[in-house]
Amino acid sequence: MQIIKPDVNIDFVGRRRFAYFVSAILILITIVSLIFHGGPKYGIDFAGGAELLIQFNQPLPIEEVKAAMNALQLEAVVQKYGEEAEDFYRVLIPAAVAEQENLAQTLKEGLAARTQRQVTLESFEMVGPQVGRDLREKALLAMFFALLFIAVYISGRFELKWLLSAAMAGALAFSVYILRLAHLSIPMLMLAAVVVTLVLFYVLNLKYAMGAIVALIHDVIITVGFFSIFQKEFTLPIIAALLTIIGYSLNDTIIVFDRIRENLRKYHKLPLAETINRSINETLSRTILTSGTTLIVVVMLFIFGGGIIHDFAFALLVGILVGTYSSIFVASPILLAWQKRK
Repeated sequence: MQIIKPDVNIDFVGRRRFAYFVSAILILITIVSLIFHGGPKYGIDFAGGAELLIQFNQPLPIEEVKAAMNALQLEAVVQKYGEEAEDFYRVLIPAAVAEQENLAQTLKEGLAARTQRQVTLESFEMVGPQVGRDLREKALLAMFFALLFIAVYISGRFELKWLLSAAMAGALAFSVYILRLAHLSIPMLMLAAVVVTLVLFYVLNLKYAMGAIVALIHDVIITVGFFSIFQKEFTLPIIAALLTIIGYSLNDTIIVFDRIRENLRKYHKLPLAETINRSINETLSRTILTSGTTLIVVVMLFIFGGGIIHDFAFALLVGILVGTYSSIFVASPILLAWQKRK
C-alpha cells in the first residue's frame, strides 16, 4: 500500500538546518523547564511515599478533602481522579509522613469523621525512600545500557565492526562499574558515560551508530521535556514508555539507514546529500503508514484509556511523533555532516 507517489522528491536534507533549529529550541525549553521545576517530578516509585485512592459515598468538593487532610496534620497532595461525576480522589503523601504506623486506617477514619461521609479505600501503595532511590538509579542504568547495546547492534549491522563496537561497549560498561564504586551520582555518571560514548563514536568513525544514538537521546530529552512542562510524574510505567520509544524510533531509523546503504551502492556517483534525500523519500510511505496506525491506537488509549495509563499513553504519543521526526531530520543528516567533516 502506498499513500505517497513513488516519484515524490521532498527536499528533507535541504531543510535540515531549520530542523536543527527546532530541535535546539525544544531541548533548550526542556533544560529551562527542568531547572525551573527543580528537576523531574518523581512519583512515589522513585521519590518514596504513599499513594492512596479513596472514594466517598456522596459528592464532596476537593477543597473539603484538602481541609480534612490539613485537620489531620498530614502533608499531602489531593487530586481529583477519574470522571467528574465519580467521587474518587488520589492522595499523595511524602515519604517522611508516610512512615507512620497504620497510616491507611488513620487516614480512612479521620476523613470519615471530618467529612461526615463513608470512605472506601480503593488502593494503598507505599514505597520507602531508599527503595525509590534504588529504583531511580536502576531506571537510569537500564536506559543507558539500552542505548549502549543499540550502538553495538547498529555498528555491527551497518559498518560490520562487531568486534570494535563490542570492545567499546565492554570498556564503557566496565568504566560505569568502576565509577559506581567511586560513589559518583547516577545522573552525573550517565551524563559522563554518554559524552564518552559519543566521543568514541567520533574517534572510531562509527557514523551510523552516532546518528542513531544522537536521534534516540534527542527523542528521550524532548519527551522528558514535555513531562516537565506539564508537570507529569515519572514512574516505572513511564520508564517503560521511554524504553518503548527508544525501540520504536530505532526501528524507523534502521529502515531509513538500510535504504541509504542500498542506494549508496546503487547510485555511488550521486552526491551523498541527494542519496540520503532519495532514501528518505523512498521510505516515506512506509514511515507514514507505520507511525500513523500506531498513533491512532495511542491516541485512543490517551483519550479513552482512563487515568491509570493516561501518562503512559501521553509519553508514547509524544515519543512516536518526535521519533518519526528525528529519523528523518536528525539521524540521517548526521551522515551528511560526517562526510563534510571528512
